[in-house]
Amino acid sequence: MAKVSWKPGNMIYPLPAVMVSCRGGDGEDNIITIAWTGTIYTNPPMTYISVRPERHSYQIIKETGEFVINLTTKNLVKAVDFCGVRSGRDLDKFQQMNLTKEEAKVVNAPMIAESPVNIECKVTEVKELGSHHMFLAEVVNVNVEDGLMDENGKFHLSKSNPLVYSHGGYYETGKEIGSFGYSVRKKKRKKKKRKGTS
Repeated sequence: MAKVSWKPGNMIYPLPAVMVSCRGGDGEDNIITIAWTGTIYTNPPMTYISVRPERHSYQIIKETGEFVINLTTKNLVKAVDFCGVRSGRDLDKFQQMNLTKEEAKVVNAPMIAESPVNIECKVTEVKELGSHHMFLAEVVNVNVEDGLMDENGKFHLSKSNPLVYSHGGYYETGKEIGSFGYSVRKKKRKKKKRKGTS
């Protein structure tokens, strides 16, 4: 199939659609929807969010240096969109979207109880880039819904069907079609039964 050149832009999709919660020095809680987020490295666990300086949450996070990344699901899609297009300067997003506040265990910021995973973060550096500034942060605690853990203590995030964002749309994740390393994993050989045995 032929390809055409298109204008330069951010075309790395899909991305996680997350709600980032924060608390100002005056005790004001707010939520901002973020898609520009991801993993930096694992040891120590580091993440980032990129925020436009004109957003209400930008100054809160810059001043306090703390926030929570709340992963989202199909049930939260309306709140995800609302918190991305309305400003916390004008209204209380927790109240408007009937979201439940839970206190984070390490950082001074609220978590969203309806989120299956809440990632507590402390900012280590702010990189002032183009349209967005990047908050690099250390993950200091992760809170996981107990229903996503199995009897062996293994975490199954896929059970929550995380929400993703792709070029203007929100999508629910689907069925697993492979697992890490499956392409090179050796198949187990079936044991052959010996003749004359039952």
